[in-house]
Amino acid sequence: MERAVKPQSTYRQEQAAATRERIAQAARRLFATVGYGSTSMEAIAAEAGVAVRTVYSAFGAKREILSLICERWLESARARERAMEVLAEPDPARRLRAAAGWLCNLYSAGFDVVMIFEAATDESPETRALLRSKLAGRNEVMDAMVASLGGHLRVPVSEAQAVYRALAAPGVYRELVEDSHWTLEEFQRWVGDALERHLLGAQPAGGGDVSRVGARPLLR
Repeated sequence: MERAVKPQSTYRQEQAAATRERIAQAARRLFATVGYGSTSMEAIAAEAGVAVRTVYSAFGAKREILSLICERWLESARARERAMEVLAEPDPARRLRAAAGWLCNLYSAGFDVVMIFEAATDESPETRALLRSKLAGRNEVMDAMVASLGGHLRVPVSEAQAVYRALAAPGVYRELVEDSHWTLEEFQRWVGDALERHLLGAQPAGGGDVSRVGARPLLR
């Protein structure tokens, strides 16, 4: 039986897509270690093992590489699918716990990308516009999770949304998980406890102490 031969155009498209992924992975490594602003297209080309013209042909601008990196991060975290699962949870307390899990999963899947975005805020207006768009998308999802609780909230929706966004600030995750070595489970439980307490007025399991049980002090 003869093997099916792919059309030449399909093969070229697959090769081009693979090259884009290779460039994006190389750029992600450099952005995380050297910094977004300090990484040139030439450095990305060298890291990816391709010609500089190939990088420009594939992306055109560095911010377009950053956009693809973000998209791949969201895909690996199943951010959109998991958000729908959170919204489908009928119990208010469990929905908040699921929202805490969504956040924890998002950061654990690519906190380096979060830090890249944080460091890129001082770049060109076009890059800042991209970052604002990505942040607005994240906040829209988070705000929808909180707003879906409606009459179950003990505080106004806008206040509840602000609390969730404050707990989701990258600096909080960095301080607790990266610097103070909390486990992901501990961070997720802490966020869930805080959300339950402030948004529902509930007493979390374990006596309502939202601090990490047995944790080392945050200030050494």
